[in-house]
Amino acid sequence: MRDYRFRILNVFAESTFGGNPLCVFEGARGLSDAEMLALARQFNLSETTFILPSERADARVRIFTPGYEMRFAGHPTLGTAAVVGQLRGAGPQVTLEFTAAVVPVACTEDVWTFEAPVPGEPALRPTAESPATIAALFGLVEQDLAAPPCWVDTGADQLLIPLRSRDALERAAPDSSRLADWPLCSLGSRCGYLFSLGEERDGRLEAHARFFFTTHGSAIAEDPGTGSACANLGGWLLGNGHPASRLRVQQGAQVGRPCTLLLDIQPPRGIRVGGRVLELGRGSVRLPA
Repeated sequence: MRDYRFRILNVFAESTFGGNPLCVFEGARGLSDAEMLALARQFNLSETTFILPSERADARVRIFTPGYEMRFAGHPTLGTAAVVGQLRGAGPQVTLEFTAAVVPVACTEDVWTFEAPVPGEPALRPTAESPATIAALFGLVEQDLAAPPCWVDTGADQLLIPLRSRDALERAAPDSSRLADWPLCSLGSRCGYLFSLGEERDGRLEAHARFFFTTHGSAIAEDPGTGSACANLGGWLLGNGHPASRLRVQQGAQVGRPCTLLLDIQPPRGIRVGGRVLELGRGSVRLPA
């Protein structure tokens, strides 16, 4: 039999049962692609990561949802970095090799922060669908939009939907009967990151966000905290010449998993996303030899 140790973490968490849950396998040598996917389905979290040796970084990381492998994702980056930092004795600064790129991650005052793997001002790609159509897919009307929805890619391409108010954000309710009409990202999945910008508080612009996506079973789910989409928000702000450079993004309240994401933008290249990582538990799984 083969034993593989794992940890359960909450990322972007401010309390024990807040944040976005993540499972991290401490060492994945000997696991096949099929076994990694099967383990991700077994834990049934939005993502599960697997740590492997790397010649380019402190560790190579593979990210699996219950349905497919991802090139990059935000909260898996921060949670895995915290584990690698402990396992390798690398301390508060680690580098992780993903399919998308080698990503530096650092910890300051209990906040882990990654730098978006696609630096600089990304191209904002318009949607083929009309703004009114996109709004309707999420149970809204065109008047709720603050600007036309568009695609942004700072490591993982996603559909960003800026809204005029927090009220519109809270009213959003994706129409499950129209899943076939949702636009596809490069991985062939359907998603939408809705956000509204608020007022400045304590040196950061307050923002609220929700991220909807289709699961392996083609149902609509809501992600508690989405680091890659938060980085894309930074790309959206850069692409639109917005003056905000420090944001506090609140996400996950609607699903009972409040998350706090810190977004820092340093033109022309730097987009950084950070949050706290809390470890909830450890264990192991036993697989046939």
